[in-house]
Amino acid sequence: MAELTLRQVKKSYGNVHVLHGIDLDIKSGEFIVFVGPSGCGKSTLLRTIAGLEDITSGELKIDGEVVNDVPPSRRGIAMVFQSYALYPHMTVYDNMAFGMRIARESKAEIDRRVRQAAEILQLTKYLDRLPRAMSGGQRQRVAIGRAIVRNPKVFLFDEPLSNLDAALRVATRIEIAKLKETMPATTMIYVTHDQVEAMTLADRIVVLKDGNVEQVGTPMELYKKPGNLFVAQFIGSPAMNVLPATVEKAGTATLLSHSGGRRTTVPIATPAGAQGGAVTFGVRPEDLAIATGADHLFEGRVDYVEQLGEVQLVYVDTGRGGEPLVAKLPGNAEVRRGAMLRLAAEPRDLHIFDGEGRSFLGREAAAEAA
Repeated sequence: MAELTLRQVKKSYGNVHVLHGIDLDIKSGEFIVFVGPSGCGKSTLLRTIAGLEDITSGELKIDGEVVNDVPPSRRGIAMVFQSYALYPHMTVYDNMAFGMRIARESKAEIDRRVRQAAEILQLTKYLDRLPRAMSGGQRQRVAIGRAIVRNPKVFLFDEPLSNLDAALRVATRIEIAKLKETMPATTMIYVTHDQVEAMTLADRIVVLKDGNVEQVGTPMELYKKPGNLFVAQFIGSPAMNVLPATVEKAGTATLLSHSGGRRTTVPIATPAGAQGGAVTFGVRPEDLAIATGADHLFEGRVDYVEQLGEVQLVYVDTGRGGEPLVAKLPGNAEVRRGAMLRLAAEPRDLHIFDGEGRSFLGREAAAEAA
């Protein structure tokens, strides 16, 4: 088991600042996912934890011990990269055993650990194969097995599924989830740009942007109560619809007039100082539904329909400029391009963000937690 603590961790390459004071606590046995757009610093943060990059300033502790200057081999960490990096002339067994042989472990111990890892990863029948005789997903499982046999305190995964096709990504993602169940005491940190991987695997997600932590929380906390506009639009697919709005009446419930053309009461508290001010109004595509009565949230003309089978993405032009609204509707709903459409949403599924992009709902949640 291993706890990790990061305090004001910064990383710079000359005058280029990549990480800007990361503060993070990771509990023993947690599955943490670092997620964010390309260039946000997530892989750099992972590499500083591994010891593959020096920390410019700040402090990294593993189980209470400062490890800033401890070499990677002594940190109790095993890393799985995007590239499998298997030895092509070695069998699966020898690839998995190689590190232990270098460490001069006994033959009996090597055999025990390799076969145990192979059983966990369903690789037992492939132990005598060469990597070229295996699929991409199987090769990635061999790379994971090579890490398992080291009995690390912490697993680090750097976008391990990005080289796989869609079907293999799903299958291997399930294998990683099952692996975590078989190793509940092992801390795992996983880097991805794929929010589906983040939502399905993580105990907690760390959302990064421009070298800063935007929000940390469980997948559903980030989905239901995003702390700011960036998180709101990054988590969820398609992205949350956002529109400019004005606070007509602040209070325990907020009356808005928004560019979708309607006045709406949202059950989110706003301070008196927000009255008359500009805010951003948000609603997720999957929270929109076709209005059955006169009461509706948006009205517009259907600009385009993407039929996906079970669901369809309907793009609606409200006639007030800006991007069209996106609604994720059941695939069997009859929606025609060019038709007028009214959309509604439950008040509890609406969001309000202030002029700096901070969520009023997130602020309310933070106040409750305090």
